[in-house]
Amino acid sequence: MGTLSGKIAWVTGAGGGIGEASAIALAQAGAHVVLSGRRAEELARVVATIKAGGGQAEAAPLDVVDAKATQAIADDLFTRLGGVDIFMANAGINVPNRAVNAITPMDFARVVDINLNGVMNGVLAVLPQMREKGTGTLILTSSWAGRHPSRLTGPAYSASKHAVVALSHSINQDEGVNGIRCTALMPGEVATPIMQHRPKPPSAEDIAKMLQADDLGSMVRYIAEAPPHVCINEVLISPTWNRSFVGVAEMGGMKL
Repeated sequence: MGTLSGKIAWVTGAGGGIGEASAIALAQAGAHVVLSGRRAEELARVVATIKAGGGQAEAAPLDVVDAKATQAIADDLFTRLGGVDIFMANAGINVPNRAVNAITPMDFARVVDINLNGVMNGVLAVLPQMREKGTGTLILTSSWAGRHPSRLTGPAYSASKHAVVALSHSINQDEGVNGIRCTALMPGEVATPIMQHRPKPPSAEDIAKMLQADDLGSMVRYIAEAPPHVCINEVLISPTWNRSFVGVAEMGGMKL
């Protein structure tokens, strides 16, 4: 039996990248994984991969900005499976025209709605179940940009991911007494499809140096497997080749 056998894990943004890798890792640890996202065909693909490896998984298509639909899935999981033990809010976006002088009010609102409001919709949907159980693990995907603002990510993404970190700490302050712990996961550059939405997509050489989705999947599994009395408040993780540091080191035309 796996360390997470008997646990129900719900992952949003599970149709690719970090969400897919995390869902697979949680299933490999024995959890029954529920995968949500907007692309039903991609969710079906990941479910099939998990089942082919002997794991348990099902798809629950969802747009995370729809609070009623989010609550409906949570209620269904409570009725059928006894409720959610592990919730990973991973769905997130950015837009190509992201600089302050380029982003539109509509795009800014869309990024914040998915990256922040969509996270809170899921959190509010599962918290009552976790309170009733007296235990629960929340993992909220923020970003390196949630700690270190960057022109590369733009104001909407950076602001929304900073807010996710603040939200995570607020949850721990209020819900730790109920046996619920929350982790803000702040990865640096990860080789996922979202990279292709940058104004200038990175080269294949640069992508190879980045964190890989499986690296984050392993971290998510580690967080979920921690003993119930352990709260991993934050994980700030980056590739060893960190372009944020490379830029700082190039001072006066000389690499330090």
